[in-house]
Amino acid sequence: MAVRAAVLPAIGSPLEITGIDLPDPGPGQVRVRLAAAGVCHSDLSLSDGTMRVPVPAVLGHEGAGTVVAVGEGVGHVAPGDGVVLNWAPSCGACHACSLGEVWLCANALSGAADVYARTTEGTDLHPGLNVAAFAEETVVSASCVLPVPDGVPLTDAALLGCAVLTGYGAVHHSARVRQGETVAVFGVGGVGLAALQAARIAGASKIVAVDVSAEKEELARAAGATDYVIASDTTAREIRGLTGKQGVDVAVECAGRAVSIRAAWDSTRRGGRTTVVGIGGKDQQVTFNALEIFHWGRTLSGCVYGNSDPARDLPVLAEHIRAGRLDLSALVTERISLDGIPAAFENMLAGKGGRALVVF
Repeated sequence: MAVRAAVLPAIGSPLEITGIDLPDPGPGQVRVRLAAAGVCHSDLSLSDGTMRVPVPAVLGHEGAGTVVAVGEGVGHVAPGDGVVLNWAPSCGACHACSLGEVWLCANALSGAADVYARTTEGTDLHPGLNVAAFAEETVVSASCVLPVPDGVPLTDAALLGCAVLTGYGAVHHSARVRQGETVAVFGVGGVGLAALQAARIAGASKIVAVDVSAEKEELARAAGATDYVIASDTTAREIRGLTGKQGVDVAVECAGRAVSIRAAWDSTRRGGRTTVVGIGGKDQQVTFNALEIFHWGRTLSGCVYGNSDPARDLPVLAEHIRAGRLDLSALVTERISLDGIPAAFENMLAGKGGRALVVF
């Protein structure tokens, strides 16, 4: 059956909206009709080669939809069920999984190398980050779908697949923000907006949002920011000025740039914690001298997928949504069609907006 999709023909090439042929689901597979998909900066990182992906590929890893068919052996979902796509399913058997660190599963992305569909001309296609959500329908491993929590609209649920799990997890699982602590969030895109809301939910006393764009201040404050700083050479100094010259307890870096990682580190107090969520390129080098590492006693840590376990965390997030503490609509800056994805990529390159949501 042919469906429309956004295909990345080669690294560095623009996306092409075209028809693809999807097979019926095989054993252990599920076919999903997409309701919505978020346009994430990680998709841009795949398209420009920052992150490796077999090509040609259908990108999109943050989505939700309705099951239309299941293959042999699939029992946890059935046709008609609403599901959230999970782009990084854990295998349960590798060393990381044995430690309970399912977000570091060694086999999570093994499916991205598979051929899952073909163009109408017969060219093999790979599913970018396993799920190929930039398409009207997709076929995925059954391990890549989780039931949509009760009370969460299907289109909003798409954002749970990456932005919300990552931003919430960065604050609650990686940085472990405590009641009354001060927090700075660098980068007010979809993940940054989720992190701001998570910091508010955690009870942070002061939440400073940092971005290069003055246009994002309203978005940031609506998500929970108490202060807004335009990124510059004096960012760390400004943040210390907002915190009695001490610096924040926690900085969450969502941009993946050397300059913002360094500024996040510099903005924390002595003994503070910096969590890096943003995906930077190999050319982004961050340097520290040995004396400052000793003197400041700060912690710098990476954070993959918010250090989250989707099966554990989706019900928690759903409870926050139902209680009104977490507003998914606040993350969405525009709702677009499938044809609008290339323009959304251009907006990301220009540093505009929070999250474009593709509504099918």
